[in-house]
Amino acid sequence: MINKLEQLFNKVAGVSPSSVVKLTGDGSNRTYYRMTADGVSLIGAVGTSVQENRAFITIAQCFNKSSIDAPTVLAVSDDELCYLQSDLGETSLFMKMRESREAGVFSDEDTEALCRVMSILPDIQYRVADILDFDVCYPVADFDRRTIMWDLNYFKYCFLKGVGVEFDESMLENEFERLTAILLEEDCTTFLYRDFQSRNIMWHDGRPWFIDFQGGRRGPIYYDVASFVGQARARYTPKVVEAMLDAYILSLSKYRKVERDDFMKKLQCFRLFRLLQNLGTYGLRGIFERKKKFVESIPNALMQLHEILCGTKEQFPVLCKIIEKVRLMPRFTPVDKGRLVVDVFSFSYHRGIPEDYSGNGGGFVFDCRAVHNPGRYQEYKKLTGMDAPVIKFLEEKSNITEFLNSVYSLVDPMVENYLERGFSHIQLCFGCTGGQHRSVYSAEHTAWHIAEKFGVKVNVNHTMQNKVYSIENGKSDAV
Repeated sequence: MINKLEQLFNKVAGVSPSSVVKLTGDGSNRTYYRMTADGVSLIGAVGTSVQENRAFITIAQCFNKSSIDAPTVLAVSDDELCYLQSDLGETSLFMKMRESREAGVFSDEDTEALCRVMSILPDIQYRVADILDFDVCYPVADFDRRTIMWDLNYFKYCFLKGVGVEFDESMLENEFERLTAILLEEDCTTFLYRDFQSRNIMWHDGRPWFIDFQGGRRGPIYYDVASFVGQARARYTPKVVEAMLDAYILSLSKYRKVERDDFMKKLQCFRLFRLLQNLGTYGLRGIFERKKKFVESIPNALMQLHEILCGTKEQFPVLCKIIEKVRLMPRFTPVDKGRLVVDVFSFSYHRGIPEDYSGNGGGFVFDCRAVHNPGRYQEYKKLTGMDAPVIKFLEEKSNITEFLNSVYSLVDPMVENYLERGFSHIQLCFGCTGGQHRSVYSAEHTAWHIAEKFGVKVNVNHTMQNKVYSIENGKSDAV
């Protein structure tokens, strides 16, 4: 594919590229390259779907015709899998906001830039819709019931199943049906950008340029507004969100009459939906693929969801309880820097080693399968390492005590060292065949050993029993 891109570059620039640098992606199935020669810089794109490429190229042309700043597609390969587009530089709006985001206070300049983007959004939604043939959209032409359920199931299977929370699937589906009906109430003919967020906006020549709209389709205006103001990783303050919404509504009034209260009420349901979709992404990319930056976005998304659901408890009581349960999980509770927290897991090797959600990789994984297994005997099969008969068996008929003494000789110096150095996290995992007897006993005893000896907070997670609790100040919050 690189050869095809080089041929396209030669065709456009009249010279072969002297430099081809692969650009880092952020979850996209396309690969991008910055290609330069003799002062000319272009972006080469390699896609995996002809239909998706056609959608991007066609929508880009509509942006250009509508006087909305977006990349210009300069050349396309014969097989339509590669194309060249104009280079908009390396600074996304997300990058531009970095200092404000990290400080938790957005400067006037950054707030103005965000409001400028929101004031352009109605132009995108209405002008592009006026000239776009929605039949070219990929993978579907419309925001409809089926695509909504795709996203809600994405949340259910990639996030809820990923964090291991129990829920009544039938009751949750009932609420999904209720939410879907609300989202489909408005008949619309506007353009839905689909992934309208600050990472997909480049800051070039002192103004915003729009990229990554190949998933666009016909849909309601609220979706893109919810996507932008509710972007968990952007960490917008309430004041900034309010300013952005004011800018959007003022610009929207050029195209339709706006009743602010009604608009805000509908927007809340789309914010709820979009955050559920985001959590599905964070579950897939963060929990399953173990990409730290996605895991780090989960607490903020949960906080936003909690705030929205507090006002909709009567409509979505099941979802509200589920989110509250997940939000209070130790792994999603913010930890003070310099305060050490130890996470102790028991697990089954058949299900795999628990991921290190902190991203620092500090700790140990201990294999308990060399310890005599009470699970071989019928009377212990339905019990766990927390039950007295199993505890007695392990302590009297196995080498579990010697095993744990060896564990403590490794773990104790590490805890001492981490406390001295001001580290915030250690993860210890104990695995056995079924994650039921030996690993549970080992995790339990190690957790209490550390909590009592060092006085630190210890989070315990018995993954196969779906039991999660914390030990702090010599007390357990287990139920």
